[in-house]
Amino acid sequence: MAGTDSSQPINYAPTPAIILCEPQLGENIGSAARAMANFGLWDLRLVRPRDGWPNEKAIVAASKADHVLERVTVYETLEEAIADLTLVYATTARSRDMQKEVYGPEEASATMATHIRKGEKVGLLFGRERWGLLNDEVALADAIVTLPVEAAFASLNIAQAVLLMSYEFRRTSEEGKALPFGDGLHEPAPRNELVGLMEHLETVLEGSGFFTAPDKKPSVITNLRTALTRGRFTSQEIRTLRGVISSIDRRHERPNPNRQKSQKDE
Repeated sequence: MAGTDSSQPINYAPTPAIILCEPQLGENIGSAARAMANFGLWDLRLVRPRDGWPNEKAIVAASKADHVLERVTVYETLEEAIADLTLVYATTARSRDMQKEVYGPEEASATMATHIRKGEKVGLLFGRERWGLLNDEVALADAIVTLPVEAAFASLNIAQAVLLMSYEFRRTSEEGKALPFGDGLHEPAPRNELVGLMEHLETVLEGSGFFTAPDKKPSVITNLRTALTRGRFTSQEIRTLRGVISSIDRRHERPNPNRQKSQKDE
């Protein structure tokens, strides 16, 4: 989905911190940054990235999500990375043998949004590409977040998991209540214009002999009006349709090339 508008300012509204524990591939870091940027998240924290930081492959994969990469913070321990947070959720696709509440993405996002509105800081933990989070890392979290994935193939790429949680948080937050475009693009025409279209069509149909059964004419008109009402046409669309009807109505006034050719042949 293309459509980035570089003229729009970046909105650094409070959002969850995304913490990647020992990410191995720069490409995944960059893709996670891009996913965050798509949905307005910008606080990316790395715990002991395998290939160090900054990472050229991450920059390429981020596809110009530079404002996220420029704010990346790197930590030696997870404890340091979450030190300023008051609510931490650990994302995992497998069951853990520990007493932790387990939430789905929607419930977790709603709770995070509530905490953020109170001025508190929250974070989401994501594990390594190959084996996810360690149990002692999950133990530091307040609860577990998991997704309704297929049990036989539950493992998600880090960037995919970040994308899904970022989307869900955005959908829950105030910034995500409205779509970026669509409102006002299809305002229906005033009813008098629609009635004018109906009457125009009915007049032309009457003149062309369409209504061959007078007793059925009322029901046919009702069906036509119902169909036209359902279309929710704009003023421009109604003008176009009336132009089409007028053109069809005047067809007998235009010379017929095929008929002229036939007459010449005779």
